[in-house]
Amino acid sequence: MQRRGSRGAPTGGVGGMGATKGYDGKIAGLYDLETTLGRGHYAVVKMARHVFTGEKVAVKVIDKSKLDGLSKEHLFQEVRCMKLVQHPNVVRLYEVIDTQTKLYLVLELADGGDLYDYIMRHEAGLSEPQAREYFGQIVRAISYCHRLHVVHRDLKPENVVFFERAGVVKLTDFGFSNKFCPGQKLETSCGSLAYSAPEILLGDSYDAPAVDVWSLGVILFMLVCGQAPFQEANDSETLTMIMDCKYNISNHVSDACKRLIGRMLVRDPERRATLDEIASDPWLFQENNLITSDLPLVSYRTLSETDHALIVHKMVQGNICTKEDLLESLEKNEYNYITATYYLLAERKLKSLNPKPQVKPIPRKSAPVVRLEPCNENDNTITTTTPNILSVSRGVGELAQRSRKCSIVTEDDEEE
Repeated sequence: MQRRGSRGAPTGGVGGMGATKGYDGKIAGLYDLETTLGRGHYAVVKMARHVFTGEKVAVKVIDKSKLDGLSKEHLFQEVRCMKLVQHPNVVRLYEVIDTQTKLYLVLELADGGDLYDYIMRHEAGLSEPQAREYFGQIVRAISYCHRLHVVHRDLKPENVVFFERAGVVKLTDFGFSNKFCPGQKLETSCGSLAYSAPEILLGDSYDAPAVDVWSLGVILFMLVCGQAPFQEANDSETLTMIMDCKYNISNHVSDACKRLIGRMLVRDPERRATLDEIASDPWLFQENNLITSDLPLVSYRTLSETDHALIVHKMVQGNICTKEDLLESLEKNEYNYITATYYLLAERKLKSLNPKPQVKPIPRKSAPVVRLEPCNENDNTITTTTPNILSVSRGVGELAQRSRKCSIVTEDDEEE
């Protein structure tokens, strides 16, 4: 039998996703759904207000009746990977709500748009110090993912969103992500043409980390040049440019930055720079670069006893749950209404203690310990130890403001 808090929020899981079950008809009492932020084939993303705290969140509403077998597998991998990856530069997943007809993913809401729109407002590209700042944060996020054996496979500026008040960028949209085993090749061809590595477009089996590195090269090129390196009049011409690795970098870009881009945009994945090599590259690794600093993640284990006690008291007095249910949900690192409420209150407290951004604000105009289990193609579980830090997701950055040029060529047995 599932344990319930005072507001009827069960703390159990469903479908291997650790989702809260039984919310049909109750979502409106927990979250006030507001404006639509974007639509996809089987999902809609809405801005919402967490009723108890008043905090804004993004809610991805997935119509389960529109999911085919392949879509279900991608959705499972998305939720699985976003629960595993817990990093300050990855959008946070607060809660998974599973109902008879819909799946709700409650996500951290970005307040500054996405990196693509920001780049498009800078025709000649960003200044190199600014590009270095944002690129460094993306590298940190992907490096963390790869250490947990998670490959993103759809890295692009549209999937990097700004958190203006915090002064950071965060990675989102793990719809094509998957677990990988070092040394073993993946088979699925997926992603967006202009950002895809040659080996994916050829339909070859490929080394997972290397395809993300290629996409990072495209992103850095766009940051400093203001346009994509491989974006021709039609897909056929774009494909040819990618295969030939033909691109022209603007003259204003420094030689050091050009060299780093050239180390990533290499057709042979074995000659492509690794993430460790990128992080230590002279252009990126500079004394004053914020890539070496870590922003805090909110964890009940790292909150002061006073702050923790105040949040517990507020939730119990607000009839959200009992103290026992709250502590149990936190210990189990669950993704339910109880933990969502707790972490939203904790983040509000953190913001009040750190009102100033830790990095340069974005102008509007212009590790938790994780136990890695042996790779198993049929393993549908994730084991984490003592993180108790909510994780990530594909969130508002997935807003479908631009068409996604994605191709799923084959879907073989990877880490499903």
